[in-house]
Amino acid sequence: MPKPQKDNFSTKVVSIANQKGGVGKTTTAINLGAALAISGKKTLIIDFDPQGNASTGLGVDARSRTITMYDVLVDEVPIDQSIVKTGVNNLYLAPSSTDLSSADVELIGDRGRILRLKRSILDAKFQALGIEYIIIDCPPSLNLLTLNALAASNSVLVPLQCEFFALEGLSQLMLTVREIRESLNKSLVFEGIVLTMHDKRNNLSGQVEQDVRENLGGLVYETVVPRNVRLSEAPSFGMPGILYDKAGRGSIAYRRLAAEFVRREHSKKPTKPLELLENE
Repeated sequence: MPKPQKDNFSTKVVSIANQKGGVGKTTTAINLGAALAISGKKTLIIDFDPQGNASTGLGVDARSRTITMYDVLVDEVPIDQSIVKTGVNNLYLAPSSTDLSSADVELIGDRGRILRLKRSILDAKFQALGIEYIIIDCPPSLNLLTLNALAASNSVLVPLQCEFFALEGLSQLMLTVREIRESLNKSLVFEGIVLTMHDKRNNLSGQVEQDVRENLGGLVYETVVPRNVRLSEAPSFGMPGILYDKAGRGSIAYRRLAAEFVRREHSKKPTKPLELLENE
């Protein structure tokens, strides 16, 4: 667990979400979080997927996860008690477990169940830790877990694979974000869309990128993450891809993504597509 700090930090909470599976959510969460941490930002990754891939990918074995996000969400154990260190300096993890898959059923009688994660993040003991960025790895569905994440977040970052039907389901996610903003979280906005699994040898990847940029313009990140074997190998070694293969194309892409993420955050000028989305 990170040590408490006296300074008052403004924590930014970002959900990595897309109801389609296999689009690079966990890879993006791990590598974006690691890149921010390496740059000196105290960062927490919340593994909110019952599969626990982010936890495994950061080298936290299932047997060593004594307090998980299940305990935080269902039993309301303070989230600071779940946090463990990773092998990356400044990068911390709130691990997941398969028990988290039963949260929908166990909390069905609680009217405030969608705000449980937000309440845990707002807890004074957690705030005292001085976490600057929280990256939430959401499950591949719009269930109670994703709704909790969106209700607790400042923004949503959407990984979008450069494959056929890439935009399928995106409209539903946008609608869900709008509903959460109107009812529970007025500050929630789209952080942007990251094109993943791009294969420059495949004409389809180029066509998908062109279509997405034509439709969503400045909402789409300039950085494109390539399809890369080394990024896929990294989780089996319990480490982020940006450290597993520092000079690889995937590693370079995620470092650029983190730089663009910070640059966009410091820019006060909103993108035209985002304005249009919010006014629809």
